[in-house]
Amino acid sequence: MSVEDREGFDTDDAVNLRRKLDKLAKINAVLMDRVERSMDQQGNAFSLFQTAIGLDAKVRSRTEELTAVLRRLECSNEALVVAKEEAERANLSKTRFLAAASHDLLQPLNAARLSISVLSDMQGDDDARHLAGQVDQSLQTIEDLIKTLLDISKLDAGVVTPEFQSFPLDSVLSVLEASFAPQAAAKGLKFRIRRSNVLARSDPLLLQRVLQNLVSNAVRYTAKGGVLVGARRRGGDCVIDVVDTGCGISECERETMFEEFYRGAAAAGSAHTGLGLGLSIVQRTVQALGHRLDVKSIPGKGATFRLAVACDGLAPAKGPRPVPELARVEITRGAAVVLIENDEQVREATVRLLNNWQCRTLAASQLSALAPLLAGLGRAPDIILADYHLDDGGIGLDAVKALRDRFGPAIPAVVVTGDRSPSVAAEVAAAKCELLHKPTKPAELRALMTHLLGAFSTARA
Repeated sequence: MSVEDREGFDTDDAVNLRRKLDKLAKINAVLMDRVERSMDQQGNAFSLFQTAIGLDAKVRSRTEELTAVLRRLECSNEALVVAKEEAERANLSKTRFLAAASHDLLQPLNAARLSISVLSDMQGDDDARHLAGQVDQSLQTIEDLIKTLLDISKLDAGVVTPEFQSFPLDSVLSVLEASFAPQAAAKGLKFRIRRSNVLARSDPLLLQRVLQNLVSNAVRYTAKGGVLVGARRRGGDCVIDVVDTGCGISECERETMFEEFYRGAAAAGSAHTGLGLGLSIVQRTVQALGHRLDVKSIPGKGATFRLAVACDGLAPAKGPRPVPELARVEITRGAAVVLIENDEQVREATVRLLNNWQCRTLAASQLSALAPLLAGLGRAPDIILADYHLDDGGIGLDAVKALRDRFGPAIPAVVVTGDRSPSVAAEVAAAKCELLHKPTKPAELRALMTHLLGAFSTARA
């Protein structure tokens, strides 16, 4: 082979070899790239696997923590439920205790007030009567405190359930007039009731209690001028205003005047300051009824309490009620009164009071003991006075029913009790009896007996 041929061959081989080398290099590069990518993918998968393991551990840990928290929360909720139930039981126990204690306290208080009334009537000396009046006023203060504390306890315990009904508002206003007109007159104040023939929708007993507290405060803290209680219809509501010309309430006292035992600066100077509980009961009762109460006042010039009650329309008009001639005489004189009272002190004090009114009194602790007394009477009694709670679980309404079954259903009856629950009031009303709460006010008892005896005598005539 010539030199030229060898050189040409070398040149071709070199070119081919370079091409092969380039091709191999490219193939190698591609393979290396694939290997690297494969390694990266394997590495990422491993990293993801490790991350997944770590996340799973964290999830399990958080789940266990959350489960523990939920268990603690359940335990806490159970403990709260138990604590709430215990608190409710304690509150109800407190209410029942206060109710029982109030009844036990009101019994001797009732006897004391009746005895003081008899003692006052027996005194010919003005100083002795004045002293008896002071004792009676102190007993009245104790009575107010007991009844007020019981009312607050019931409202706080939530055991007071309003019984809404439609009723003539004038029936409540008449009670206010009979209760407070004499007090206002004794202080030289004008007392006026502006009536309205609207039908109110509320609980009549609770509404009456609210208005009694408002009017009581108005009379107590008014030294001159007077008190006006007015009612009128406004849209779908009946608006009741209690207006006085008393000491008034300052702006800074508006937020605190509904707190227990709070008495304003102006009221503190009054000679007849109250216990500071009336407005607290008013606020709680109004909230329970769902009514609205607004207050406007100018210190030194008086105050206006405005109560908005739902209106159910107008009551049918009534003609003037004739006054029977019998009302002009002393009807209680000679009246045969059946008295059923299980408390010995109260029974004895009531007998003395009735005898002082020249009644013929037939008294016993239970109905069975009245048999010989009724036989000696020889006729039907004129009126029945019965305590609601008697011995051995008996109630006075059963005794009233038995006497009416024997002597006639028209015999008037008065049930006397320290229980102020709406259920008892409804039960007494359903039995067509009148209700008086202990401690009994002698003047109120005598006025009610006179009214009932007069109506009974007129009906028999």
